[in-house]
Amino acid sequence: MNPSTNPYRFHAAALLLSLAPVWQAQADVRLPKILGDHMVLQADKPATIWGWADAGEKVTVSLGGKTANATADATGKWSVKLQLAASKTPTEMTVSGKNTVKVQDVLVGEVWICSGQSNMEWIVAQADRAAEEAAEANYPLIRHFKVTKTPAETPQEDLAGSWVVCAPDTVSNFSAVGYFFGRDLHKSLNGAAVGLVGSNWGGTPSESWASRAKLESEASLKPFLERWDTQVSTYDPEKAQEAYLKAKEAWQVQADAAKAAGKQVPRAPQPPVHPRQSPHRPANLYNGMIAPLLPLAVKGAIWYQGESNVSRAQQYKTIFPAMIRNWREDFHQPEMPFYFVQIAPYKYNKTNPSADITPCAELWEAQLETLKTVPNTGMAVTMDIGNVDNIHPTNKQDVGHRLALWALAKTYGKKDINEYSGPLYKSAKVEGDKIRISFEHGKGLKAKDGAALSFFTIAGEDKVFSDAQAKIEGDTLVVSSASVAKPVAVRFAWREDALPNLVNGANLPASPFRTDQFPMVTEGKF
Repeated sequence: MNPSTNPYRFHAAALLLSLAPVWQAQADVRLPKILGDHMVLQADKPATIWGWADAGEKVTVSLGGKTANATADATGKWSVKLQLAASKTPTEMTVSGKNTVKVQDVLVGEVWICSGQSNMEWIVAQADRAAEEAAEANYPLIRHFKVTKTPAETPQEDLAGSWVVCAPDTVSNFSAVGYFFGRDLHKSLNGAAVGLVGSNWGGTPSESWASRAKLESEASLKPFLERWDTQVSTYDPEKAQEAYLKAKEAWQVQADAAKAAGKQVPRAPQPPVHPRQSPHRPANLYNGMIAPLLPLAVKGAIWYQGESNVSRAQQYKTIFPAMIRNWREDFHQPEMPFYFVQIAPYKYNKTNPSADITPCAELWEAQLETLKTVPNTGMAVTMDIGNVDNIHPTNKQDVGHRLALWALAKTYGKKDINEYSGPLYKSAKVEGDKIRISFEHGKGLKAKDGAALSFFTIAGEDKVFSDAQAKIEGDTLVVSSASVAKPVAVRFAWREDALPNLVNGANLPASPFRTDQFPMVTEGKF
């Protein structure tokens, strides 16, 4: 009988198919999404391989000539650790239990988390020279994993996403800052494999990326957390929907008028989201987009965020360092390198962006304070490459490069990096009618464009700031103004539309600063 016409053959196949889901549910060893084809694992430190199986099931992991065994616990969880040497040669990982899982094209190199809000999420396709960058992106040893946006009320065990190999037809969707950072590492570290884990979400505040327990450990944040808890408990979906429909009707009228006048249509109101699921809710993104990564061995993290916390800059002085400590504790790396971007100038205050005291400047100060008080951090200053009319400046190449300078100098100990930071305020000394400013990383101070140094102001005891002149004397600046005879304080770039020109000999820009301790306009804002 012809096997293709044998009815018993098909009955048997149907029986096997009907039983397959049952066998899978009972027996399949399973890995988290971050441990998949094309992944990069961290070299030269214990790399955790973890997953799920039946309770009590024996699991064997083999990779790069190393083998480790584990037994799934009562909840089905298991993990092993492998000490892996860097390898640019793709290999296969085998995980065996009652079934076998094979992970293809595995590299061992440098793994970095790329997190924050929209300026980190901004992709290569949106950056300067996008087409040229894509055409040149033939770097198969650079891989990118984009974590799917997932807010969650409780810490999750897994997430969605997949590893993508860098190539001209794939790089356009990589995080631009992450890619340019990783490309610099790849080139400077003798072609090392680089894994970039993009866990980011535009418009989100820093508190979303920290755990609830860590936020609760900060007494000053209690009222802030209680306000959120009240929003969750009192939310009325019907009222929210009614308000949304009314806002949508009003928007439609405005949109029609704008179209008729040939003007830009205002942004449409968004459908309501229960605050319980909001990406802005404290801890929600930590739970959904960081917690599932915690077993992963990483080299460090790069971070570009702060725009959504500008109005609460003083509070950021608490939240941001707490978040860094939180990640280090939960990744079990007390000194995990954490390099961040000082946000670019932008006109947040559209009516008066040149006001001398601005929340944006106070956010810059919060970031500078974090750099100086939290060990093993670095800050890439972007004061010279911002766009005061666009919150998303497109020069992401220099941003990634400046982050890479910190990593190469401080984490990888590259001796050929002569300077990795722009000038950072160190101290001030009143000298008669002048104030002398000293800097760290201030060797070779100069005006980048050769013009007079810009965006300096000076004040006397009346706290009224006037435009000032700054003169370079060695590695210091002498600041003065004919209208201030007895100065007590200097501020630099203390306005959100500032694009100052002070750089050091490496052409790296200076961070904004103030020498005073006058009250902040964001004090008490939460």
